[in-house]
Amino acid sequence: MVANETINGTPVTEAQIAEWAAEAEAGYDVEALKKRGRGRPGRGAEPSQVVALRLTAEELAALDAAADREHKSRSELIREALAMYAT
Repeated sequence: MVANETINGTPVTEAQIAEWAAEAEAGYDVEALKKRGRGRPGRGAEPSQVVALRLTAEELAALDAAADREHKSRSELIREALAMYAT
């Protein structure tokens, strides 16, 4: 193991590695892993579309400042703006 190795800032110990190895050797419940799903949770009944958007540095800075003020993500603000525009 590399000295001072961490995961999310928490040191990884030899005991933790041994525990992970024992878990892997015992086997995993494949059906339970499949049920967990992949990716981000859905936003509705249908799969969401990813749309690329080009912004200038100034537009992006303004968006980030607004997101910080409102404690929201860029995506949330863009979706809200689109919803207001569409009504």
